[in-house]
Amino acid sequence: MRRTVTKKGFTLTEVIMASLLLTIAIVPILKGLTQTNLNSVIIQRRTQSLCFAQEKLNRIKAEALYNFDTDVTENGTELGTSYLCNVGQTAVNSNLKAISISVGQDQDGDSSLSADETETTLQSQVARRW
Repeated sequence: MRRTVTKKGFTLTEVIMASLLLTIAIVPILKGLTQTNLNSVIIQRRTQSLCFAQEKLNRIKAEALYNFDTDVTENGTELGTSYLCNVGQTAVNSNLKAISISVGQDQDGDSSLSADETETTLQSQVARRW
């Protein structure tokens, strides 16, 4: 009576080829996930900047109802954790002024908002009400 012995398992060549195929497939997936995470962080910063800019603009418009002649120009005003704001105004005429609000994250920690740190810029006009 003769027994046939069957071996179960993978050969070394099969294991190396499977590892190579997995490595080739995983590298682009990890690159894609890294880029997706980076884009998510950028979108989050821009959304936060937009919320801060809109809030600042609403405050300026509310204040202009009663104190239209007040100068609202600001530079490097802190709005939240590491977010800064620059506000500029230009008189269009005696009853109208243009407001520009730039908001961004202070990435270099110098307490001033430079052009490359600006995430959002809102522009609006405010009119004298009475």
